[in-house]
Amino acid sequence: MTAAAGAGRARAMPALAEASTRAAFFLGGFGMAAWAPLVPFAKERAHLDDGALGLLLLCLGAGSLIAMPLAGALATRLGCRAVIWAASLMICAALPWLAIGASPLWLAAALLVFGAGVGAVDVAANIQAVTVEGAAGRTLMSGFHGLFSLGGIAGAGGVSLLLWLGASPLWAMLVAAAIILGLMAGFGHGLLSHGGADGAPLFVLPHGRVVLIGWLCFIVFLAEGSMLDWSAVFLTSVRDVAPAHAGLGYAGFAVAMTLGRLNGDRVVQALGGPAVLVFGGICAASGFGLAILVPSSAAALAGFTMVGLGASNVVPVLYSAIGRQTAMPPPLAVAAVTTVGYAGILAGPALIGFLAHATSLPWAFAAVAGLLVAVAASARIAGP
Repeated sequence: MTAAAGAGRARAMPALAEASTRAAFFLGGFGMAAWAPLVPFAKERAHLDDGALGLLLLCLGAGSLIAMPLAGALATRLGCRAVIWAASLMICAALPWLAIGASPLWLAAALLVFGAGVGAVDVAANIQAVTVEGAAGRTLMSGFHGLFSLGGIAGAGGVSLLLWLGASPLWAMLVAAAIILGLMAGFGHGLLSHGGADGAPLFVLPHGRVVLIGWLCFIVFLAEGSMLDWSAVFLTSVRDVAPAHAGLGYAGFAVAMTLGRLNGDRVVQALGGPAVLVFGGICAASGFGLAILVPSSAAALAGFTMVGLGASNVVPVLYSAIGRQTAMPPPLAVAAVTTVGYAGILAGPALIGFLAHATSLPWAFAAVAGLLVAVAASARIAGP
């Protein structure tokens, strides 16, 4: 091999690893969101009331929380490629069952498998991202997470379009599974085939800086969960917005978050991680404050958009910090932080509901704003 060919290969391998990492994040977002349009069909098919559906949906989160620590340990020993391949096959196997399952028991089992696959892809993709970013020597994490957001838009939008065109839920899920398998066939060979920490233990109790990073992620994910489940309620019950327009709050949040992440690498490179955490925490907290304090639906929509913009790059910066900490092996740290953060999405909406019941929804949002200020105040400790 000539020197020029060797240099070309050296440049191509990092490029392939980056492209494969982006594909893995897109796959994770796509797979998770593909299920969302099927929820009403599953509810009707299994004759579930709202309470039973809520309990059933907990199976998805339970599967993810069980799989995440295990995925980190397996990625350490076997590499990200094996874990993402196995988890992708789990997602593809579960999707058709979610489309045709008529028994609550079958749906619960399918959601456990589906949640485990989604959670394992999330952990392994972030471990791959930490490794690839470290090898590249430049900021890439925000762009990786932006592809997850794009995948979510494509998954929910694509499946909804297929259903609108007359496809059955089963055919829509088979198409979604084929897309996931196509992504793995095209980009799977670029995923890391080795563990991120040779000889590392299968489990390390989170400690030191990793604990702080995990709790900061919990706060940001809690804010995301509050937007997903409570922004529409706030607009209808507090700002008298028509139910048909209440989804605009979350739409503004999601679009701002996606655009913020897709442009986030340049922002982080220009300002540095700690500055992004300070700006992000204050911007997101100010968004909640604007929605709470100004009695206007337009102000609430603008506030929720600010929450999305502010929160967009906080978690990517924190994941970059995981790759530079030395308290515990990065793959196991990624698994621990992802598990704690995901618990924020699962438990956050319920916590907001309990607090809103005890006080009011604006006061519950104010509590989240206070926690986001704490994220900003912790920037120099948790930032890279």
